Amino acid sequence: MESFLEIFDIYLLEAVLNGILLGGVLALLALGLNLIFGVIDVTWICYAELIMIGMYGMYYLFSVYHLPYWVAAPLSILLVAALGALLHFLVIEPLLSSPPINQLLATGGVLFFLQSFATVAFGIEFRNVGIKLPILAVGEMNFSYARLLAFGAALVGMVAVYVFMRKTYVGTAIRAIAQDRQIMALMGVDARRIYLITSAIGGALAGLAACLLVLMYDVHPFIGLSIGPITFLICVLGGLGNFVGGFVASFLFAEIISLGGLFSDLEWGYVLAFGFFILMMFVRPAGLLARRA
Repeated sequence: MESFLEIFDIYLLEAVLNGILLGGVLALLALGLNLIFGVIDVTWICYAELIMIGMYGMYYLFSVYHLPYWVAAPLSILLVAALGALLHFLVIEPLLSSPPINQLLATGGVLFFLQSFATVAFGIEFRNVGIKLPILAVGEMNFSYARLLAFGAALVGMVAVYVFMRKTYVGTAIRAIAQDRQIMALMGVDARRIYLITSAIGGALAGLAACLLVLMYDVHPFIGLSIGPITFLICVLGGLGNFVGGFVASFLFAEIISLGGLFSDLEWGYVLAFGFFILMMFVRPAGLLARRA
């Protein structure tokens, strides 16, 4: 009985630590979407499809054209950043004064467009970059090097965004517009330029997420259906536009998923996470931390 409890404690610790690693990746996914909503006040339903395009970019640059990973990753990030700026210029900017439902329908249309485009251009086959990273063994616990790398890169990305937002003129303007759009316009800040930069940064964060996720998952036209809903739910749970809330919600979701997988299986972990979300919407419908950053 005592040895059983010792083994159980090891598995529990392993599940908690894996939940922390997963939480870092989920927090990165939520960061870009929260940034866009907090500044522009528009929810990109198609955000996960930008990640999908970035994953295809990584696949072709690394596996087909044989560029080194450290070269393919920045190029993929730039690709998705440009796509984010293009999405804002062509779709979002003309609808900024429209009702929110029009904006949601427009970004939903972009979602189906990108899925259909990827299906026609790349086919429905599952593709893998072929990078096989080893497993880190610590005693009787095992951790994926891919998830460790993703967690580290996610932390670097989030710290870089924090420093940019706090220490640069553009970052200060982004935070100021997020707090009061009308006043900043009267002070001479070019809101259209700030919106475009914000969309490009949001796209770059989606590109960074793509470079990390491609180490753990196959890429196919419908992978956005796997990562999109949970990213959106995390943002809603934390309070749309709230960076701290999204960070907290990411780790809550990740720990529920990981511990649910320990006691049952991974699918039940997701069921418990979604059930927790529904319950919290009754308790705090505006999110855990509803005030925007």
